[in-house]
Amino acid sequence: MPTITIYTDGSALGNPGPGGYGVVLLSGSHRKELSAGFRLTTNNRMELMAVCAALEALRFEGSEVTIFSDSKYVVDAVVKGWVFGWEKKGFAGKKNPDLWMRFLRIYRRHRVRFVWVKGHADTVENNRCDQLAVAAANDRARLGEDSGYRPE
Repeated sequence: MPTITIYTDGSALGNPGPGGYGVVLLSGSHRKELSAGFRLTTNNRMELMAVCAALEALRFEGSEVTIFSDSKYVVDAVVKGWVFGWEKKGFAGKKNPDLWMRFLRIYRRHRVRFVWVKGHADTVENNRCDQLAVAAANDRARLGEDSGYRPE
């Protein structure tokens, strides 16, 4: 089974505001970049959506995956097991339940390990993801609808 390294980042220009995500997938000599932008969203939604989009892009179930993210929101929720408790309680009172459910569906199809990296530091691929996310958020002609975003 392939071993895959994924870098993700999300960004919102205002919180809420236009936002985007960027993903770099690496496996052997293969490299794929993904990004998308949305008219109205939040930074945390973009961070989580990046992870969902990355995992959904994988071709083979059961892949060995390492995800590098600068989002404590995403990394801690999984590594510390919070999201599994939220799931048991039906995500009552939690933000972004649509994306967390989407994440859990695809997460369970692979062997995933999360690694937190400091944002805007010397992690080349994380910085590339940030560039992709910001560019997607700024591409006004291509901004989609984040149908799961609910203003507070």
